Amino acid sequence: MNMTAVTGASALEAVNDVLASATGTVNGLLWNHILIYLLVLAGFLFTVRLGFIQFRRLGHGFRSVMHGRETEHGISSFQVFCTSMAARVGTGNMAGIAVAIVGGGPGAIFWMWVIALLGMSTAFVEATLAQLFKVEDDEGFYRGGPAYYMEKGLGQRWMGILFSIFLIISFGFVFNAVQANTIAGAIGDAFGIDKLMLGLIMVAATAFIIVGGMKKVAHASEVIVPIMAVVYLAVALVVVVLNLGKVPEALALIIESAFGLEQFAGGALGALIIGAKRGLFSNEAGMGSAASVAASANPNPKHPASQGFIQMTGVFVDTLVICTASAAIILLSGVLDNPGDAQGIGLLQLALTNELGGWASYFVAFAIILFSFSSIIANYSYAENNIMFLNGNTHKGLMLFRVAVLGMVLFGSMAKVAVVWDLADASMGLMALVNIVAILGLSGLAVKLAKDYVQQLDAGRTPSFDPARFPELKGKLAPGVWDR
Repeated sequence: MNMTAVTGASALEAVNDVLASATGTVNGLLWNHILIYLLVLAGFLFTVRLGFIQFRRLGHGFRSVMHGRETEHGISSFQVFCTSMAARVGTGNMAGIAVAIVGGGPGAIFWMWVIALLGMSTAFVEATLAQLFKVEDDEGFYRGGPAYYMEKGLGQRWMGILFSIFLIISFGFVFNAVQANTIAGAIGDAFGIDKLMLGLIMVAATAFIIVGGMKKVAHASEVIVPIMAVVYLAVALVVVVLNLGKVPEALALIIESAFGLEQFAGGALGALIIGAKRGLFSNEAGMGSAASVAASANPNPKHPASQGFIQMTGVFVDTLVICTASAAIILLSGVLDNPGDAQGIGLLQLALTNELGGWASYFVAFAIILFSFSSIIANYSYAENNIMFLNGNTHKGLMLFRVAVLGMVLFGSMAKVAVVWDLADASMGLMALVNIVAILGLSGLAVKLAKDYVQQLDAGRTPSFDPARFPELKGKLAPGVWDR
């Protein structure tokens, strides 16, 4: 027997056990007693104060996405949308939906929808603020996000530092481990490839993209995201058409599981909590992560609220469209009646195989490569923005950080599924807590910006931002950003 291998395996098992205990305590406190209420309350308040903007202006959001391809400086709004969607549309839309349904019942999907609808207004607020307080780095690219509006808007740099640390841990390390874990599981099961080998391949592919920085990440996302979304939705539509008669029954099951007396007695609160966690992990509304890349855009029209509409639309596409497609595949296939040992991404693979044949397992493996790899590179871009904040918007130390990220990708490909997901929930919760406090404090400014934009739009003008209309911003905006 190879004693070295045994010792290494025992050490990894011990680390997994310690992490599981610690994250379980943190998650219980955050999700059961704090965040679930804070997220809903914040989303409701923003929805009301913005005049239900996510319902009234969703069409404008889609038009803003399609018209945001051109830019003369930095990164276009469409590239930013694709980069944020690359991070949003990942394992949470596939494996995460399976985890939600198994752990919280079909009712978890309903609460995921509710969180997403409320979260659209939250995403609007944080993206608008991120655009407003963005700065230029030492290479001429825009940088911004919650850390910047905490420092510039609230005057609390310590808060920005705390948020940056949580985001770097979450997106630079933990979430990339989640994505790598899902890729290794899906590809390993489909093709029987060793997980260490898969991890090394992912490290090489990730390194090729991230050494090019934000511009290369944006270009890669612009290509990958539209392809992966259209192909996946097309396959889901085939499953729905094949089971059209079961659709009303599936919808009724979701509603009954969310509100039925039997389900309430047996854990409807669990469905709500699990649905909220999986929804937030997927669409990131309120977490502040997508706001980090929203600030990178050179928007058209040139108004901070324009990115609010685009990121709001991203939440809708991610959860109400793509996550719902995954839920439809699982619920309509009947796989929940006899799941066997399948869990996570394996449950989705089993569902598609039952409906479409053996080739579907390979399709899921291919989709996971696109979904999860695009998330890895987009997650890196979020973390890079916050490394820049800590470094005074210079590129010092980025190479060392990139090496650490690649190491976490390798670790994630071999770690236990449960431990990786628990780590993701804990780090995500801490991030969201700090960010929600900040955007509640700055919500009045975001509402004023939204009204300024909408009034110009309704008057038939192309909205533009004039800092003179906002005297409270005097001395707080980066010079040269909004007068270009």
